[in-house]
Amino acid sequence: MANTDLLLLVLFISLPIFLLMFLKLIVRPRPVKIPIKSRHVFITGGSRGIGLALARQVASEGSRVTILARNLEQLEEAKTSIRLSTGIDVAIVSADACDFEAVKEAVESAAPIDVLICNQGVYASCELENQDIKKIRDIIDVNLIGSFNMVKAALPGMKNRSDRKPVSIAFMSSQAGQYTMNVSSCLVEIKTRPPLTRIIAASSGTMQVDEVVKKTLNGIKSGSFFVPCNFEGFMLSIGTAGPAPQTSYLMAFIEVISVGVVRIVGLCFQWTWYGSIEKWHAQHKLLD
Repeated sequence: MANTDLLLLVLFISLPIFLLMFLKLIVRPRPVKIPIKSRHVFITGGSRGIGLALARQVASEGSRVTILARNLEQLEEAKTSIRLSTGIDVAIVSADACDFEAVKEAVESAAPIDVLICNQGVYASCELENQDIKKIRDIIDVNLIGSFNMVKAALPGMKNRSDRKPVSIAFMSSQAGQYTMNVSSCLVEIKTRPPLTRIIAASSGTMQVDEVVKKTLNGIKSGSFFVPCNFEGFMLSIGTAGPAPQTSYLMAFIEVISVGVVRIVGLCFQWTWYGSIEKWHAQHKLLD
């Protein structure tokens, strides 16, 4: 009996150590730091909201910054705002991310890009059945095709830079539409959300823009593939990691041993959401 207990104890201790050693051997790519000081950071959707806050922060950290958006007047206002808060001038470019030729011209007119942050995005706050199909196409064009256009235009110059320091391409998005950021445009969107969307989204707390910016830049600098901004995002990044790159073998260890628990947590979220949906429908049946 004592020998069995000892064997179980040895296995309990040795298996995690073996797993750690194995993950350290196979995890790719290797950890990399992405410096931003004295480097060119190009931010789309940079005239307001998170894009503007990112531009202001990276400028204050010594980066050369270019912001791109469609509205030239808003770009001028953003440039003035950054200058007043940091004392630094940023470059502005007016172009539609959906127009590849305009994007290519904008990228070629700027200095070689070291860090590209694709932050442009639009949304429609209504049920799918009530959405205009043109609006759906606009969302896909701006959010998806716009990002393809930016990367396709910027990538050749990023690959051929004389500076061989690591570069980064970052895509700003909400992993599951589950966190809300406290900026004016988002507050308007919250008010126009369908009732059920508001109920489900209320399960996540409101995040300040500065929090999102800080976590985003830390993720970019550390070369992270996923950059979750809250607990739900962290759980989702583990649950959906699959074959995604991972630079940290310690984080890979957490992903491997936590995936089952994360699935249970996800089911608990679903249980809560379905309960809220059923309650909402029951209340509206009574009203009808």
